Amino acid sequence: MENLRASSAAQHGPGSEPPAGLTRRHALTVAGGVLAGAALAQAAVPAFAAPAASADADAIVVGHGLAGLVATAELAAAGRKVLLLDQEPESNLGGQAFWSFGGLFFVDSDEQRLMGIKDSRELAWQDWLGTAGFDRGIDDPAGQDHWAYKWAEAYVDFAAGEKRSWLYGLGVRWFPIVGWAERGGGLADGHGNSVPRFHVTWGTGPAVVEPFEKKVRDAAAGSKVTFKFRHRVDGIVTTGGAVTGVRGAVLEPSDAARGKPSSRTVVGEFELRAPVVIVTSGGIGANHDLVRQNWPARLGTPPKFMVTGVPAHVDGRMLAITEKAGGRIVNPDRMWHYTEGLRNYDPIWPGHGIRILPGPSSMWFDATGKRFNTPDIPGYDTLHTLKSITDSGHDYSWFVTTQKIIAKEFALSGSEQNPDLTEKNIWKLLSRIWQTPEPIEKFKEKGADFVVASTLPELVAGMNRLTGDGLIDLADLKRQIDARDREIDNPYTKDIQVMGIRNALSYPGDSLSRTAPAHKILDSGAGPLIAVRLNVLTRKTLGGLQTDLSGRVLDSTGTPIPGLYAAGEVAGFGGGGVHGYRSLEGTFLGGCLFSGRQTGRAAAAATAS
Repeated sequence: MENLRASSAAQHGPGSEPPAGLTRRHALTVAGGVLAGAALAQAAVPAFAAPAASADADAIVVGHGLAGLVATAELAAAGRKVLLLDQEPESNLGGQAFWSFGGLFFVDSDEQRLMGIKDSRELAWQDWLGTAGFDRGIDDPAGQDHWAYKWAEAYVDFAAGEKRSWLYGLGVRWFPIVGWAERGGGLADGHGNSVPRFHVTWGTGPAVVEPFEKKVRDAAAGSKVTFKFRHRVDGIVTTGGAVTGVRGAVLEPSDAARGKPSSRTVVGEFELRAPVVIVTSGGIGANHDLVRQNWPARLGTPPKFMVTGVPAHVDGRMLAITEKAGGRIVNPDRMWHYTEGLRNYDPIWPGHGIRILPGPSSMWFDATGKRFNTPDIPGYDTLHTLKSITDSGHDYSWFVTTQKIIAKEFALSGSEQNPDLTEKNIWKLLSRIWQTPEPIEKFKEKGADFVVASTLPELVAGMNRLTGDGLIDLADLKRQIDARDREIDNPYTKDIQVMGIRNALSYPGDSLSRTAPAHKILDSGAGPLIAVRLNVLTRKTLGGLQTDLSGRVLDSTGTPIPGLYAAGEVAGFGGGGVHGYRSLEGTFLGGCLFSGRQTGRAAAAATAS
């Protein structure tokens, strides 16, 4: 049963070369436009109830996160009147995208070329297919991966085409050093990014949200958009087989700060009517019961303890509500949770976790002190490492590292953990050259998961004291670290992780900002020694409502439900699972941007008079 509920093709080839005088980038942009045009033409077929004289708006958007803002902006730009609803107060406008690091996936970008990276649409598609592992009916219109595959093709074209220029035209800019996330499992046609593609937005998540929030606020000032904060949708209204609106509860006003839990006290009811409803309500990451309910056997036993990477309102409730209205949920077992979570010493939401974005040099051990094997290396294969952790019989793992490594290689996820980038403060950013970033030092000093020591015996004693289980054996840990350290003596090695360090240092971006010079862990000059207890951190829902390329929600027969659309994480970022089993990273915000844009434009075309 496809149970994401609150109650409990062959590889695409490169194709022919563009005509003389037409660049590949221009060809991809044109192709993207053709695709969008085809989707809009498809959407223009009346698949919704005709607007009644009593309609409150042309469209209702449920969820004011990034996908909802983008869809609303597109509708308003086309002259449609929109009601934008969310159960949270205005302080949460922008949703969880606001809290993000702002990473975006581009292909053959100006920034990549500046760093000497040779990327292409063909290489990106090879990586996407090897990562996604689509295997659920790509060629079958009823298959769970049928529309996900089509969305993936469209998204890679977008990322290799107009995505950057579109955002650049809206004022978005990027840090010039491109990051190399999810380096993969070791084979060219397997999981992972063959080249760096993680573009950090200058201003992080808030700067991604900003242009679309401005567009929507301007539209609200012009009476094209009406905000309906504290409006919790409890049901989707249908009339004669078509969606005609939503109903729900009005929650009491709340002055809760962004990210803080808000009251659920009901003070009224509402029913609103429109010929189009777009669901953009996000995933299930804060609902640990739903995460465990849909946890797949291939990832082992769900951890008993997890930290939470998203605010409490990311509860997944609209999935069940939309399913009740006839929407089909696909790929509910596909999810993306991080393995390097820290308990936040200064939490904003319940169970607030922060992810370490690691460079390649820290040694990674399970809870018993056994070193992980390839591809369980920092920054390589998130879900494979997650399975290795659950297979260990424990909920956590360890980094053993040095001050020299964390000073250069540790970054923390989240806009609030990167004040230099978020505030666009060049002086703070440059200070990373000569000092460990302040947020890292604060976690090292105050975080419950850090152990700092001058010697290995002291470190092991601290690790065992922190967990209280005494699982780490000093002699065995020292044996493994000594073995790895001997591999540093030569510029060549049989140790896969040391190979990865050398590989990283050959990329200018990593050698400049993300990889410490190769050195021995037990080199006293690199100390002190640091051990970090790593918890599983819940984050993204990769499956969701199945949608066609217009964002129309499909029913169990593959037929669009008249008037019902979805975008963003609730739709698996497009088609019910554009990422397949795994993500290349930098693709979550991009998935909200692309699916919100596609769906908003399609809904605008469908409501044209």
